[in-house]
Amino acid sequence: MTKEQLIEGINRLRKQKNAVIMAHYYQTGDIQDIADVIGDSLALAQKAAKTDADIIVLCGVHFMGETAKILCPDKKVLVPDMNAGCSLADSCPADDFAKFIAEHPGHTVISYVNTTAAVKALTDVVVTSTNARKIVEMFPKDEKIIFGPDYNLGNYINSITGRNMVLWNGACHVHEKFSVEKLVALKHQYPGAKVLAHPECRGALVKLADVVGSTQALLNYATDSAETQFLVATESGILHEMQKRNPQKQFIPVPPEDSTCACNECNFMRLNTLEKLYKCLDEECNEIIVDPELSQKAVRPIKRMLEMSK
Repeated sequence: MTKEQLIEGINRLRKQKNAVIMAHYYQTGDIQDIADVIGDSLALAQKAAKTDADIIVLCGVHFMGETAKILCPDKKVLVPDMNAGCSLADSCPADDFAKFIAEHPGHTVISYVNTTAAVKALTDVVVTSTNARKIVEMFPKDEKIIFGPDYNLGNYINSITGRNMVLWNGACHVHEKFSVEKLVALKHQYPGAKVLAHPECRGALVKLADVVGSTQALLNYATDSAETQFLVATESGILHEMQKRNPQKQFIPVPPEDSTCACNECNFMRLNTLEKLYKCLDEECNEIIVDPELSQKAVRPIKRMLEMSK
C-alpha cells in the first residue's frame, strides 16, 4: 500500500470502529500528523481517562499502552508494535524495586510514569516530567521519599526543591547519550541559541541548559519565546511539532556521544510505523492486557497523579 492508501485506510477504520489514535511527541512525523491526540505522557494519560472511544490505539511505547488500559479497563487498547519497550521502564524490575522499598521503610514511593504496571502497583503516586516538581513539593519538606526509576530526573528534582529523595539508579538510554562536548561546540556555533533540555538528561548537560522541562514544556517555551534559534536536547521526534508550530524558527538537535548522526532517536519509539498502525487497527491485534487485580492496584497512584495535577 502507498502512504496515501494507508492514511485513507486508517481514517476509514478509525471512523468505522470508533477508535481514537493517540501519539507521543517522539513518534515519527507521519504518525503525529494522523493522530487524533498528540502529547507527552501526562497529556496522553489525561486524554485516555476521558475518551469515549471504543478502541484506543496508543502510538508510543508499551508502558503508555498499559497506562491507557489501566485507566480504561473497559476499552480495547492496541499498540502498533508490541516490541516498542522502554529502556527506563526495563531498568526497574518490579521484584528488585520491591526489595529497594523494603530496605527503606517509612518512605512515600513516587514513581515516574515510565514504569511497568507492576512497579506502579508498588507506588503511592505516579509522576511525569511535567508534574514531578509540583507533586514532590506538595509533600511536607521532611517527607521521606523514594523516587524511581529515573536517577537524572530525581537528582534534578532534588536540586531544585532542596529535597533529599532516595533515588533508584535507572536511566533513559536516549537522554543518557547526549554529548556535553557536542553541545558546547553547538553553543559556539550558534551563540544566540537557547538550550532546551529534558530533565532526564545527565546533570552536566542540564547545567548548560537555558530551559529544563518536560517535552510539552520545551515545546511551549519554543512557541512562546521571541527567540528564533534553539538547541534541543530531547528525543528528536519533538522537532516535528516544534517546526510545525514555528516554521520561522530554527531547531537544532543536540547529538548523542557515540554517533555521527545529528539526531538522537529512541529506537523503541521508531518501531511504530503507518503500516503497523493500519494493521493493528484493521485486525485489532497487539492488544494490551493487564491483570485486573494488578490494574486495580496500579490505577490508584495514576488517579492520584491526575488529581494532584489539576
